Amino acid sequence: MARRPRISRTVPALRRALAPWRDAGDRIALVPTMGALHDGHLALVKLARKKAERVVVSVFVNPAQFAPHEDFATYPRTFDRDLGLLQKLDVDMVWAPGVPDMYPEGFSTAVAPKGPALVGLEDKFRPHFFGGVATVVSKLLIQTGPDFAIFGQKDYQQLQVITRMAADLDITAKIIGAPTVREKDGLAMSSRNVYLSAEERQTAPTLNRVLRDVASKINAGRPVGASVKQGLAIIERAGFKVDYLEARHAQTLEPIASKKAGPIRLLVAAKLGKTRLIDNIGV
Repeated sequence: MARRPRISRTVPALRRALAPWRDAGDRIALVPTMGALHDGHLALVKLARKKAERVVVSVFVNPAQFAPHEDFATYPRTFDRDLGLLQKLDVDMVWAPGVPDMYPEGFSTAVAPKGPALVGLEDKFRPHFFGGVATVVSKLLIQTGPDFAIFGQKDYQQLQVITRMAADLDITAKIIGAPTVREKDGLAMSSRNVYLSAEERQTAPTLNRVLRDVASKINAGRPVGASVKQGLAIIERAGFKVDYLEARHAQTLEPIASKKAGPIRLLVAAKLGKTRLIDNIGV
């Protein structure tokens, strides 16, 4: 039977637990999460296990990345269930700080990312978001000092922001993006999928189908703008309220007009009922 992961809840306890592994020369991989784990998270953990001798999974619902009108209070919290899943994967440690441990009284410093954080995608609709993400992820990387940090490509703009931040701040951890894990019908796995009604759940895979259709048209030589516009119309007819459907340069996330201008990433964010879904694919 797999051993129960060690749980650390304070920074001093975390560092005491990590020290023997570092002294032994063990490589450490970090998988940052907000809990409510699903198969997408577990795929990140499995990749981390392949990369390192020791795997640390952080579980922290970060208030700094939620606006007042968003779902911080109701975000699913399933720590005991999460712990059981991580035990089956032989995770070495769960880093589970409380809000006062991560943001103690008097906390007054924040990371303000630019570059891929300011390209008019998620940042246009959630202007607070990447500052909160960059601040908490920089703290997690400093606290754990991993050799590798594993993030999913589903949050593609976030991955680009974190990769840029780590490089700019000389954080030594190698940032690794893992492919999006999907349900059998193509829906990208997300902790927020539990909010979908049965009817909405049947509609939700439309996002991925449209992304694949738009990518196919672009690869066939059709104009990027027209292909995206057609996809947008299909998503809206399916009942989504679309924040964006965009073709962007895969590295810079700047707008891109043709495949010749560089690798393309298609990105979409849309609300279905009260649930906001995001997805992306490469072209």
